[in-house]
Amino acid sequence: METGLEGARVLITGGAGGIGSAVARSLAAEGAHLAIHYRTNAEAAGRLRDELQETYDVLAPPLPADLRDELEVERMFEYALSALERLDGLVVNAGVWPEQPMPIARMSLEQWQDTVAVNLTGAFLCCRAFLRHLEERAARGDDVEHAAVVLIGSTAGIFGEEGHGDYASSKAALSGLMLTLKNEIVRICPRGRVNLVHPGWVATPMAESALEDQERVARVTSTMALRKVATPEDVARAVVFLLSDRLAGHLTGVSLPVAGGMEGRVLHPG
Repeated sequence: METGLEGARVLITGGAGGIGSAVARSLAAEGAHLAIHYRTNAEAAGRLRDELQETYDVLAPPLPADLRDELEVERMFEYALSALERLDGLVVNAGVWPEQPMPIARMSLEQWQDTVAVNLTGAFLCCRAFLRHLEERAARGDDVEHAAVVLIGSTAGIFGEEGHGDYASSKAALSGLMLTLKNEIVRICPRGRVNLVHPGWVATPMAESALEDQERVARVTSTMALRKVATPEDVARAVVFLLSDRLAGHLTGVSLPVAGGMEGRVLHPG
């Protein structure tokens, strides 16, 4: 079935990372026009744009921004709009996961605040900018019947994650943000939708070192019915589905785990 995303304008935060780049490739293949944000990895963002530009003439120049900074987020949206003219969709994918486990009893306030600033405050700033853009379009008399936001959470926000309380808390808070936004977006855009994808363990560069530990992989997959570490493409397909009005036009306020049936208990002992 066709997604109906051809010609849609979508901004992807954290677009140079493992999940972000898979989302960009999947959306480009559907004919969407993309603006790809990055924070520090300009080289990876440039390579991704060059790669996709060879096949799909649908990408704006990569957009640098520190999503903890209000002015930089506003500037990022200005750049995206100057290239794409409008935005129909937003994928809030950028996030940090401090690799070194740190129990809350020993966690510094600096680490806590930095993780929350990127994963939660950054999401708030991006969603706020997107809603303001929709308001401006509506005030001009533009057609803003449809728009979609997909937030990228984590199963850590569902089950918690020992040693990563900052990350788990910031991702859990996205559920409250999503449930509020899905009621507010329709005041501007009558068919606007906001949904949340919760990836479990995904084979991305951010998780690469952790997944080199085969004992850890065995423990992680023992909690999954499908007993498989996801690929970035598994997550990207869920994002494309939720962005599509044709496929998911009556889905909003949905939290979709992409985690192989993960539970907070062992399903495959031994």
